[in-house]
Amino acid sequence: MSINVLEQYLPERTLPFLKKWFADYVIHIRITKNRDSKLGDYRKLPDKSHQITINSTLEKQLFFFVLTHELAHLIAFEKFNYKISAHGKEWKDTFRNMLRESLDVYSMDLKPIIVKFSENPKANFMASPDLVRYFHVKDSNHKSSFIESMSIDDTFLYKDERYRILGKKKKLYLCINLNNSKKYLFRPLAKVEKIILDEKKQ
Repeated sequence: MSINVLEQYLPERTLPFLKKWFADYVIHIRITKNRDSKLGDYRKLPDKSHQITINSTLEKQLFFFVLTHELAHLIAFEKFNYKISAHGKEWKDTFRNMLRESLDVYSMDLKPIIVKFSENPKANFMASPDLVRYFHVKDSNHKSSFIESMSIDDTFLYKDERYRILGKKKKLYLCINLNNSKKYLFRPLAKVEKIILDEKKQ
């Protein structure tokens, strides 16, 4: 993929950083359809080049954030060898430095969140509540909610099945499936579709 094609997915002012980070490597960037299981990934190819895939549906600042995450894998592995832990100290240090180096790419309201995140980078985006909340602000599905924003006895749809919130167990939410009466634990930042009052009366 040419840098010009990649640029359409990125915020402004990113190219100087990418040219610096890409400089010593042969990297193939693949833009994929949306994947619920991951935002991006990295792997080294048999010919010693590198492949990074990123979901095409990501907001531009999140696309750059994920690209930085995956490039940090590449750079850490190349610098420290492939025996290091994928999300260990070497990766965290590399990712932290890249985030702080490119901080001006991000909007003013996002910068403090990036700085806080960089103090101890998480392997999984979903483990970073501030980032998850930030990038769902512009969600086009106005009915969607995080479970943590709902109340006990609220009902919601998840994967086309109805649930009711029974209570909280430590940091998780205990919910009952109204179709089969089985109980399940949900993470606070699980995205669900709240069933509004009018729907309850139907």
